Amino acid sequence: MDRRWVGLDGLEVVGAVRAGRQVLRVRRNGWVIADCTSVAEVARHVDLADLCEVIELPAQRRAEPAAGRLQGAGTSSHHR
Repeated sequence: MDRRWVGLDGLEVVGAVRAGRQVLRVRRNGWVIADCTSVAEVARHVDLADLCEVIELPAQRRAEPAAGRLQGAGTSSHHR
């Protein structure tokens, strides 16, 4: 599982594997609070309404300098 949710006061919920079984690991400031087998169990430790899913966006390529883009922009070799 690559999903991650964060909440108030350094809370974080991430997917993990414990003893060959998938769990939802609740951490506060990096320290493990609980390994939960259900969302209901997570709710005992965290107010679910306070959690926000962290979505990783793809890395963007660095933009070329403006001068580099203007050279030959909109032209092709057969129009010169």
